[in-house]
Amino acid sequence: MLIRSLTLATLFAVSGPLFAADSDTPLAQERGKTRPLIVIAPSSIDPTLVNLKKSLDEPANKKAFQERNMVLYTVVNLMGQRDGKDLDAQTTMALIRELKLGVSGETKVILVGKDGEKKLDHLGPIETRVVFETVDQLPAAEKEAMPPPPPVVETPPAKGGKAAKPAKPPQPLDD
Repeated sequence: MLIRSLTLATLFAVSGPLFAADSDTPLAQERGKTRPLIVIAPSSIDPTLVNLKKSLDEPANKKAFQERNMVLYTVVNLMGQRDGKDLDAQTTMALIRELKLGVSGETKVILVGKDGEKKLDHLGPIETRVVFETVDQLPAAEKEAMPPPPPVVETPPAKGGKAAKPAKPPQPLDD
């Protein structure tokens, strides 16, 4: 009996994180909310990365970037950032695994839609105009994609015959 219990406990301990990893990936958390623009560069002085960041810092492009509900992920030498804030190593590796990238020495620019699908996969330099045009050409259904609402749980009436107040949905976490 003890061996069965230990085997079962070991199975749960090993398989639990594997099931949880599917929903904890950065792109899964962005799904339905924003469009991630991911730049994977071999170094921080890569011309594509530097030019893209400089272009996105211009006021007109910054406003257009925000209007399109986009977020910038950068991965340089396995060090990830989301909008300039550092990501931990696990989150960065989860992002790389989720994108299913091959080995490449070139800079890669990937645009992921709100539906979680790749909309643009480009090697080398790219202009922000091309990224914005790609977003503007997306079908209306993708543009208005929203995360599914949380399920409504019906509660039985309390002893006094009054219905209980429905619980508020949980608030999303801020970065």
